[in-house]
Amino acid sequence: MKIAFQMDPIGDVNINADSSFRLAEEAQARGHELFFYTPDHLAYQEGRITARGYDFTVQRVQGDHAQFGEEREVDLADFDVVWLRQDPPFDMHYITSTHLLDRLKDTTLVVNDPFWVRNYPEKLLVLDFPDLTPPTTIARDLSTIKAFKAKHGDVILKPLYGNGGAGVFRLDANDRNLTSLHELFTGFSREPLIVQKFLPAVSKGDKRVILVDGEPVGAINRVPAEGETRSNMHVGGRPEKVGLTERDLEICAAIGPLLKEKGQVFVGIDVIGDYLTEINVTSPTGIQELERFDGENIAGKIWEAIEARRG
Repeated sequence: MKIAFQMDPIGDVNINADSSFRLAEEAQARGHELFFYTPDHLAYQEGRITARGYDFTVQRVQGDHAQFGEEREVDLADFDVVWLRQDPPFDMHYITSTHLLDRLKDTTLVVNDPFWVRNYPEKLLVLDFPDLTPPTTIARDLSTIKAFKAKHGDVILKPLYGNGGAGVFRLDANDRNLTSLHELFTGFSREPLIVQKFLPAVSKGDKRVILVDGEPVGAINRVPAEGETRSNMHVGGRPEKVGLTERDLEICAAIGPLLKEKGQVFVGIDVIGDYLTEINVTSPTGIQELERFDGENIAGKIWEAIEARRG
């Protein structure tokens, strides 16, 4: 198949952690042809969805891990699969790219389905499953956020469309910074904030469960660094081997059919204790850590699901 990757610059990635690199490596091993472009080189041109980028190959040599051909412009309708893999923030630039990629639906499989990536961003899709999630409020209004904090005491405050643990604050019952943080966030963004009841179980880890076409294939536990609330690996969280609990499987059974129906082939959900906190569909990660812990070819399972969808 002809595969295009829409992602942030691949030359900058850590080849031992980046899931997009691993997906490209596995695709190459399966004989597929690879093309790379960054989202700012995606365009609509008189009825065609085009991209300017490079044919490429990969090898597991950090710093020399991607070799590129000459720059060229392609019609993405000529490709079998386009991977939507750039990282958030989930801003209007990101949303516009989903609108453009959605126009390929009659010719090309876009993974994950851009229509539902747009309609189901990670911190909003969980609202469909209130029985699985901690108490949550989404608001920009300070009085609403204050009332939620007064009710629950110890809370997590974070940007609605952030990623990688950036801008995540724990505000315990004695904290006095809520108003100042609200001023800070609303001073540079018009977006609402999301507030959730703090889950003490996070000290034991924030579990990333990976689902392929709606089915769980394994999990890693991300343990916060000493003195940290955030467990994201971007901010020093430590990955550990972990199994799936009955509660994890219950959560996956509840959300899996919807993810499969809506074309969300590669999804990473976050589970703290018994609670689902996020459903990551934009650019989930965790493949390489899971493969090292469990000894399974997770990237291969993802490509099998894609190849089955392409027939």
